[in-house]
Amino acid sequence: MQGELTGKVAVVHGGSGAIGGAVARAFAREGARVFVAARGRERLDATVAAIAAAGGSAEADCVDALDEAAVEAHADRVAARAGGIDLAFNAVGFVHVQGVPLAELSLADFELPVHRYIRSQYLIARAAARHMRAGGAIVSLVTPVARMTGPGYLGHCVACAGVEALSRHMAGELGARGIRTVCLRSHAIPETLQHGSHAREVFQPQADAAGMSLDEMMRGAAESTLLKRLPSLDEIARAAVYAASDRAASMTGAILNLTSGVLLD
Repeated sequence: MQGELTGKVAVVHGGSGAIGGAVARAFAREGARVFVAARGRERLDATVAAIAAAGGSAEADCVDALDEAAVEAHADRVAARAGGIDLAFNAVGFVHVQGVPLAELSLADFELPVHRYIRSQYLIARAAARHMRAGGAIVSLVTPVARMTGPGYLGHCVACAGVEALSRHMAGELGARGIRTVCLRSHAIPETLQHGSHAREVFQPQADAAGMSLDEMMRGAAESTLLKRLPSLDEIARAAVYAASDRAASMTGAILNLTSGVLLD
């Protein structure tokens, strides 16, 4: 712990998940007052309890990231309780692997990830920006598929590209207020599969179709990278702390690649 976020007010959406929970704990360890939000109360409370046990400060609210009024009301409550917002991290994502080529892809299956992923990122960023103080940062999470091709991922590919574009646009618009934006582009994280999370729902059918276990599929994914490894939750959390901290004060509109070399830009 370096106290890099001491005095900061951080909002973490998706705080009940493996990634959001890890980032919330890391923010709290660095001294931030953390407000975690997600739809499920039980895992939210577990995140808050872990932060409290480590001596940090956290509060939880059940919020549907697709509900405009709920997201706005949550940001208003945080700002009223804490005097403003300094950091927003969004771990809300929705991977929907259609598994069919373009010619067979229904409009509904294409639109589902586009609607859910971009909508939640937009609503959370807009609500936070309305209360964000100078020196603040909005950090989003995407996967590398925005820069990759292959059947089955079209909707998710477009959704991630849209989130990256949203982050770049916000950098241009919010920079005059001293607010930065950063995207963390992460490869698959094996630890999320042990969390009972959406990740298992996504990857299990792919492993089944390939006739292998999830562990075998993750090992294959690791071998396909330049570094022969996949990122860990701790590495994602530390990257989020860096992006949110004053060490990255000159960084905005940027993408931090945490893909072990799957993408090189």
